[in-house]
Amino acid sequence: MQMGARDAALAALEKCRRDGAWSGAAIDGVIKTAGLEARDAALAARLCLGVLQNSRLCDFYIDCYCSQTAKKLEPKLRDILRLGVYQLLFLDKIPARAAVNESVALCRACGLSRAAGLVNAVLRRVSENISALPDIPNVGSVEHLSIKYSHPEWMVSQLIEEQGYAFTEDFLRCCNTPPSLDIQVNTLKVSTADYIRALARTGTEYKSLDFPAGCIELHGGSVQTLPGYEEGLFYVQDAAARAAVEIAAPRPGMTVLDACSAPGGKAFSAALRMENAGRILACDIHEKKLRLIRQGAERLGIEIISAQQRDARVPDKTLEGGFDLVIADVPCSGLGVIRKKPEIRTKSRADVEALPQIQLDILSNLSHFVRPGGVLLYSTCTVLRAENEGVVERFLEHNGHFAPAAFTLGPRVVESGMYTFWPNIDGTDGFFAAKLIRKA
Repeated sequence: MQMGARDAALAALEKCRRDGAWSGAAIDGVIKTAGLEARDAALAARLCLGVLQNSRLCDFYIDCYCSQTAKKLEPKLRDILRLGVYQLLFLDKIPARAAVNESVALCRACGLSRAAGLVNAVLRRVSENISALPDIPNVGSVEHLSIKYSHPEWMVSQLIEEQGYAFTEDFLRCCNTPPSLDIQVNTLKVSTADYIRALARTGTEYKSLDFPAGCIELHGGSVQTLPGYEEGLFYVQDAAARAAVEIAAPRPGMTVLDACSAPGGKAFSAALRMENAGRILACDIHEKKLRLIRQGAERLGIEIISAQQRDARVPDKTLEGGFDLVIADVPCSGLGVIRKKPEIRTKSRADVEALPQIQLDILSNLSHFVRPGGVLLYSTCTVLRAENEGVVERFLEHNGHFAPAAFTLGPRVVESGMYTFWPNIDGTDGFFAAKLIRKA
């Protein structure tokens, strides 16, 4: 039987739930296997990501109209109901009748005919009450925001404590919006102006950013179909990650260590800024990920990158004091990229609480590799203070030979040497960067 958009979305959700797969990889794999047309592929991706982004909200309304709570339902049945509720709540272009009937058909197609009546009844009740659905309780509370935006309560509580209620709600709202896709023009091969002209001819919706230079924000389209992909005229990297490299300010002839490099975006950005002159050692703990760095460098025509397997926490006397710039883009909770990876919101507080010590260990070890007068760049793709400012402050307490360095960020001067990018403020991924100078 030919797989449709809803079948594909359900299969991808099962991969995420059962196998712990990243949503992007799961849906791409299912779409490729099913051979979906572009329209169905786009709908499947929208459904899968939408359900992951709004799972707790969907469960809230399922609980309102179902004799069993969502938690007690068979996982696949719960996924089918979530798919139906998501369509009714958010996809106005899909008629309510179609959302209900297709969900019932999906239920029967995957061997759950016994539950078809329940699916029909619950979704019809949601549909009939769509303009007067029950209010989410406790306005102004952690629970309210947690349900409304489908983020775990521990995360919401932590963000409110650090940023206040109104800012947190704005951030959570933004986390549930479709993200743009940022690409960086490979100025080793083409000028930004020439690439934009080529892009404009394709009819792709885009926006050229003033900062960082050479960054283009895309809305829709496939990376592989953009002009110049095979020729290496661009690579994918969020504007905030590119901005972090600009903050570090690598120059031609420098020696650079990108210690947690895969898939290599920051190493590529450094190479472009260095005009392919100097040396970049790009490392990762996983050998299989080094292939991505090597392939990317080859596609882009970058000759100064060498990729090696290394654990960023392990000392190495042969590297001590050997680099003008060390980039420590450490493993983190990933809360800044929830728009792109909504499954991150399933992380527990315990998962996150262990990270700052690991991050500090990495930063402390890598600091030995910076030459006097050199730069140590600490970065994460999260927005929590414990993983960001907290780690930097702990590091500086015990490493007086390092100091924060002011930097420019477009027209702004950041005197503290530390900056957090917020999707609801900067339009980028959530991202943190700190520039530290080793005293001569």
